[in-house]
Amino acid sequence: MATAPADPSVGRHLLRAKDLADARYAEPLTVADLASAAGYSRAYFSQEFRRAFGESPHAYLLTRRLERAAALLRTTDYSVADICVAVGLDSVGSFTTSFVRMHGRTPTEYRAACPPASQLALIPWCVQRVYGRPKHRTFREDPASPAN
Repeated sequence: MATAPADPSVGRHLLRAKDLADARYAEPLTVADLASAAGYSRAYFSQEFRRAFGESPHAYLLTRRLERAAALLRTTDYSVADICVAVGLDSVGSFTTSFVRMHGRTPTEYRAACPPASQLALIPWCVQRVYGRPKHRTFREDPASPAN
């Protein structure tokens, strides 16, 4: 749920469109879709959105997508192309160009600067305990007999 903006002149219609961009960034949203959610014409919506939030609706949506892509690069082993599609972008080349503008490095360089995603995997204590047990039998069980 969106918090109330500091500027009281921002209407609930603009917040509705902004919330739509935040929630459905991975879908093929357009400025026309956002304007429709706000109940404004495309031109008026773009003008009011920029006045209220300081950037165009397209730039806001692209920023959300690139932020999510950066999180996926840090926390998963997905390919750059898969991440590009997962965040709602179509072209890996455009994605890379936009990513470099925002983060100062390519997606591959960005990922290389982060610890591998495998180090971030949280393994429950009970699973670690089961798989961490010694593999050698200590009670002289017959390895040929089935376990009871």
